[in-house]
Amino acid sequence: MSSKPARAPVSVTPPRIGFVSLGCPKALVDSERILTQLRLDGYTITNEYADANVVVVNTCGFIDSARAESLSAIGEALAENGRVIVTGCLGAEAEHIRTAHPDVLAVTGPQQYEAVVGAVHEHAPIDVVHDPFVDLLPPQGIKLTPRHYAYLKISEGCNHACSFCIIPALRGRLASRPVDDVMLEAERLVAAGVKELLVISQDTSAYGSDLRYRTAFWQGRPLKSDFVGLCRALGTLGVWVRLHYVYPYPHVDEVLPLMAEGRLLPYLDIPFQHGSPRLLKLMRRPAATEDTLERIHAWRRICPDLSLRSTFIVGFPGETDDDFEQLLAFLDAAELDRVGCFEYSPVAGAAANALPGAVPDALKAERHARFMAAQQVISRRRLARRVGRELDVLVDGRAGGRLIARSAADAPDIDGLVYVKTRRRVAPGEFLRVRVERADDYDLHAVPAGR
Repeated sequence: MSSKPARAPVSVTPPRIGFVSLGCPKALVDSERILTQLRLDGYTITNEYADANVVVVNTCGFIDSARAESLSAIGEALAENGRVIVTGCLGAEAEHIRTAHPDVLAVTGPQQYEAVVGAVHEHAPIDVVHDPFVDLLPPQGIKLTPRHYAYLKISEGCNHACSFCIIPALRGRLASRPVDDVMLEAERLVAAGVKELLVISQDTSAYGSDLRYRTAFWQGRPLKSDFVGLCRALGTLGVWVRLHYVYPYPHVDEVLPLMAEGRLLPYLDIPFQHGSPRLLKLMRRPAATEDTLERIHAWRRICPDLSLRSTFIVGFPGETDDDFEQLLAFLDAAELDRVGCFEYSPVAGAAANALPGAVPDALKAERHARFMAAQQVISRRRLARRVGRELDVLVDGRAGGRLIARSAADAPDIDGLVYVKTRRRVAPGEFLRVRVERADDYDLHAVPAGR
């Protein structure tokens, strides 16, 4: 007897789809694309397991903790609903998923939009006429972020071969979107009320290299598909534009004047990963830390308000006490504004797994604690320089008697906040001029300017 689940009866009303989205902002954009297509096909979306005809779980598979979270989410959806379709990065390991959860209906990998939508159609067939004039879909599509900011994904994949990473195996080599396509989406988002565009990809500053920087047309004018050209075009839209996942290639220097002129937010998210040249070579990363420090100093001379965010790994195989001390020295010299730190976690299929010199978990934890303590001092020192200054902030909401806002230095969910003490009614998505009264380790506290 076949164990294949019985085909669901055709619905006479629009089937309801539950959706769980895990992982990074790039995966969030994938979820938005899938949900938009499902709505275009006539499905409705529900936040309740019990209401759903089928549940889609978009997974993350980058590190062990993310894989465990994804498997747990699949298990929860199966327990609460019983009809589950899996997609996303962990979906590339279909056998692993089916071993843990043999009752899932279908498994598709990352970026397989047609496959996951096809699986939904198979297991929750729809037999209603979708009228776009009645069942309205916003022109910007379905968004999972608040309406005043949105992620703008400009490419998929990556051409790097970092020894700790399997992203190229999961998502393929760099595949940039045509620049006119990117700009049309950006225009739709701005027209829908988005005040902040967060530009994301696996390697943002490599944008267009796979297209050989070919020229397209936007607003009747030629526009090259390259990083700097895209930044210039986005800088004309009159909204905040924030750059994430930027590798420090030489041409990145060309966007600093755009930041100094106010056309882009003075913010760069650059994954440096370590400060020891020897470790960077083992990671297969650029290893000239002295050049990196000089670049940082040069950028700040061009744009004094520049905020730099980065991520680092401690406990990478072979990391010695001296390597770690070099990392702390780099951190102190670079004076980065926002920093994340991860303890090294083996990823199935990563080349780093074969390297000798595994660092004990207790030592990883100790180095992580020392790293974060050192960065806390730097962060407090950097933020203290803003006390007494006036800043423009973007309001995200309210909690108690304070507005919750972000400055140009603060990306949503990963950076600090600006707490504004006021009774003034300011809606999410509005800008407000504030004066900073005090700073703590990661956040600012302010009042409306002019008080």
